[in-house]
Amino acid sequence: MTFLDMLRAAATQNNSMLCVGLDPEPSRFPAAMQGDPRKIYDFCAAIVDATADLVCAFKPQIAYFAAHGAEDQLERLMQHMRSHAPQVPIILDAKRGDIGSTAEQYAKEAFERYGADAVTLSPFMGFDSVEPYLRYQGKGAFLLCRTSNPGGDDFQNQRLAGVAGEPLLYEHIARLAQGPWNRNGQLGLVVGATYPAEIERVRALAPTVPLLIPGVGAQGGDALATVRAGWRQDGPIVVNSSRAILYASNGADFAAAARREAQRTRDLLHAARP
Repeated sequence: MTFLDMLRAAATQNNSMLCVGLDPEPSRFPAAMQGDPRKIYDFCAAIVDATADLVCAFKPQIAYFAAHGAEDQLERLMQHMRSHAPQVPIILDAKRGDIGSTAEQYAKEAFERYGADAVTLSPFMGFDSVEPYLRYQGKGAFLLCRTSNPGGDDFQNQRLAGVAGEPLLYEHIARLAQGPWNRNGQLGLVVGATYPAEIERVRALAPTVPLLIPGVGAQGGDALATVRAGWRQDGPIVVNSSRAILYASNGADFAAAARREAQRTRDLLHAARP
């Protein structure tokens, strides 16, 4: 199955648009694990097991593993997700953006070393920074488009002189992802939940590509506005929540609390569909 096939199947099977982001921060772990980076795998695996029937995707953020020298734990976690939740696609949140042989190595890392189904990328060095990932048939790539951070305005909201219609930069990226860059339907876009008007604009320009939407939960994105702006029958959305689910409790019941928060968010998103 391609990434898009897996995403649609998981969304249907679990009746879900929710993606759980795996951003392990040992200082926020429950008391028995707190401050111990050796427990990253244990913590994340417990979250996966508690939420696997509620999500359409998991999204491990590579920096949270690499910062603690825990890449081996990420490899174990990827294997755990493959064996315990094989129906759920995995998006490796890496935001790579290099070119040439370096991009080829990053693609190999994401898809061969870790076995991810999709990866997040920065497209600002052009198609050269995206093409190596598209050589992996059936894999997906989400391009940063209109991100949820305030500093995104510095570049993404600027007009492109010399391009027909002088679109904003994020609009141009959306058009490229829907059109000439989207070989074999492998591309999606990252748009932040804190900008629902921009989600709606991106969806108008890219009606069928999947949208990865972070920012619901701890970052304050409006779930109702997010779904109404981005959901389309032929254009799936993947709404990510990380901290609100991972750290729903700092006690021994952390996995059960994560499940309750994931179910609440999943149901909230579903109820918001037009």
